[in-house]
Amino acid sequence: MLSKFIHCDCDCFFAAIEIRDDPALLGLPVAVGGEAARRGVIATCNYEARRYGVHSAMATATAQRLCRDLIVIPGNMEKYRLASRQILAIYADYTDLIEPLSLDEAYLDVTRSSACRGSATLIAKDIRARVKREVGITVSAGIAPNKFLAKIASDWRKPDGQFVITPNMVSDFVRALPVRKIHGVGKVTARKMHLMGIETCADLQKFSPTQLAEHFGGFGERLYQLCRGQDERPIQTEHIPKSISVEETYAQDLVSLDQCLAALPDLFAQLQRRMEKSRTPLDIAKLFVKLKFANFVTTTVEHSAFEPKLDGFAQLCATGFARGGLPVRLLGLGIRLREAPRFVQLELLF
Repeated sequence: MLSKFIHCDCDCFFAAIEIRDDPALLGLPVAVGGEAARRGVIATCNYEARRYGVHSAMATATAQRLCRDLIVIPGNMEKYRLASRQILAIYADYTDLIEPLSLDEAYLDVTRSSACRGSATLIAKDIRARVKREVGITVSAGIAPNKFLAKIASDWRKPDGQFVITPNMVSDFVRALPVRKIHGVGKVTARKMHLMGIETCADLQKFSPTQLAEHFGGFGERLYQLCRGQDERPIQTEHIPKSISVEETYAQDLVSLDQCLAALPDLFAQLQRRMEKSRTPLDIAKLFVKLKFANFVTTTVEHSAFEPKLDGFAQLCATGFARGGLPVRLLGLGIRLREAPRFVQLELLF
């Protein structure tokens, strides 16, 4: 049986919820984020704001310089979580195999679903119509034989659209796909590929697994598969975090190591509260501290540990602060969790 995956992605989720609740905002450039005076950043924005170059993770002050009429609304996470739960409940009417990636996107495996006569295309269409009617926002969807292609397809006709990649389309579609569309290919990797003459997956297919490993390390094997449209990952209905962390951007720079150390107890308490909410036992492998300096350069320091201790974070903070020697605008700390061992069946050689 051919696999059928849907990737559902809410359009401008936080901003869409705010506009739903205040129709007067419709058609205006809207963003959800922190105040510029408190060095806030944009969490998300609508397409009207994006036309000015505003995007998520941008400093609010920068966004307001690009778009003078930008309406910045403080986030309301409880409201967004409620909408997310409503949307997940809709998904559950079509399949039990749901993998949420965040509040606003999820994978669905509808291979064995009998809904909509078993048509993944019709299921996606029905889901989108119901979310618009029952939740009041729009969702874009991608339908494909695997998760990798479904995620790419969901971005193909945004906003409020859907795109299908059928099995017989995969080869031609992937060959023409720009490598920058591959998840995990960031600016640095894309630049390296450009220097190697690699612009599309067809270019990437010319390299052997060994060659890709030489150039891209452990990511090389994954690239070899993805550039051919291959992705065997199943739906993970239970999400196991790889790390837990907290961070804070300060309205006034922390100008000395002593000020940074004085800020740690509050962050440490936040981290402990977040850890207590975990539904699974935490097998801690490392502690880490993240610092962003006044010049926006970020550094992360970590070391092996079995439990979080304030003095351990203090040592990491001192090391990180020494790297920059500048006032600190953002401070964060967290734990990295040990991954479960993966066993591979080796072939017998005769």
